[in-house]
Amino acid sequence: MTNLSGMTAAAIAVNRFGLGARADEAAPARPKAWLLRQFDAYQATPAALASQPGSVALATDLGARRQQIRQSPAIDKPAARKALNQAMRGAYRAAVAARVENALNTPAPFVERLVYFWSNHLAVSADNPVVAGLAGSFETEAIRPHVLGRFEDMLLAVERHPAMQIFLNQTNSIGPDSMAARRAQALHPGRRFGLNENLGREIMELHTLGVRSGYTQADVTEFSRALTGWSIVRPQEAERTGRAPGTFVFRAPLHEPGARHVMGRTYDQAGEAQPLAILRDFAASPATARHLAEELARHFVADTPPPALVSRLTDTFLRSRGDLPAVYRTLVEAPEAWSPNPKKFKTPWEWTISSWRGLGFAHLGEMHAAPLLRQLGQPVWQPGSPAGYDDIAASWAAPDALVRRVEFARRLAARVGDRRDPRALGKTLLLGSLSASTATAVAHADTAATGLSLLLVSPDFLRR
Repeated sequence: MTNLSGMTAAAIAVNRFGLGARADEAAPARPKAWLLRQFDAYQATPAALASQPGSVALATDLGARRQQIRQSPAIDKPAARKALNQAMRGAYRAAVAARVENALNTPAPFVERLVYFWSNHLAVSADNPVVAGLAGSFETEAIRPHVLGRFEDMLLAVERHPAMQIFLNQTNSIGPDSMAARRAQALHPGRRFGLNENLGREIMELHTLGVRSGYTQADVTEFSRALTGWSIVRPQEAERTGRAPGTFVFRAPLHEPGARHVMGRTYDQAGEAQPLAILRDFAASPATARHLAEELARHFVADTPPPALVSRLTDTFLRSRGDLPAVYRTLVEAPEAWSPNPKKFKTPWEWTISSWRGLGFAHLGEMHAAPLLRQLGQPVWQPGSPAGYDDIAASWAAPDALVRRVEFARRLAARVGDRRDPRALGKTLLLGSLSASTATAVAHADTAATGLSLLLVSPDFLRR
């Protein structure tokens, strides 16, 4: 760190808050105002994402393909299942490519970074083909419309989305004393029909209160009982009910009857009103406010968040009742966020996007983003757990990971060749923050491509 130059305010705005500089864009003259103006420039459904299928279309296609499998002769079923998996994986790759293209061209890179932050905080993991196929629609439908709204609205949209419902097996959860469970046990005395606590646990531990907020296993169980009945419309029931496949539905027969007691409060509402009341209390909780404040400060400022900043973000969240732009404004105004020391090490996604933007890519052409980001260690929407990807340097700065970045930088620089002058580009991308050591290394490179690759893997460019 000591060999790096201090970051200028313009460099902080573009690289720490944004997605990296573009060679064809001027440095922001008023960095804080430039960030806040992006609230007006942000588009929830930009052109790059508009053509991607939504969850209803994807669920409809999934249902048709499963129906085809059921009706196929036994000898044809393996091929039909393979075709289904390929279709879902194809939807995933197309959604990743659209996400990348939008990141390269967005007029609101700060807000786009916030989209990625929330998508990771409220993560699904595309470990099976169905969730993989739905992952892009999850971000587009549940995260993007609410990134400049209230946290409670984003939370409700996320928990009801089919990607989250399937990822955490909520559709399999049945109240032990529900009408459906009693009927099923009467018909099948030897089988167990019961509660699935995955969604309830992750909402409390990861999405809202945080692990150190004092809830108990009994609270998780009670909340999970309240969530019973939450499900999605199955493709085979869509025509009969007139509801679109994959959309949220509350199934009253699956809901556990009675009042629920969660974290010292009693919820005696009937039906779906009960989990909604609990979720709204979670969304407004001081524990949630502090949990989210820590995560935001960790993402934008330092792996170990400054306590004073966390307190101010927490206060803003509570005072504004979860109004996210109010929280973002507090973050932008925070002196800690404008420290000239680049304390954050870029994740593979951040580094790759900033590399493409810096070299002037607006489209990827024949490059395929999804497998590339997998090679670099951060496949999109696939953290492998509900906790999302880590947001600290120790998770991304291992030697083998850096070797992969060096190899990719060489390939990418070779595509650009001598169309960019690495000496001039370094000054443009780092906005007055280019260190003497990096400038010297780039200037002494044998070729322009070598100079570009040295710039991309320099300590100046790897951090923000």
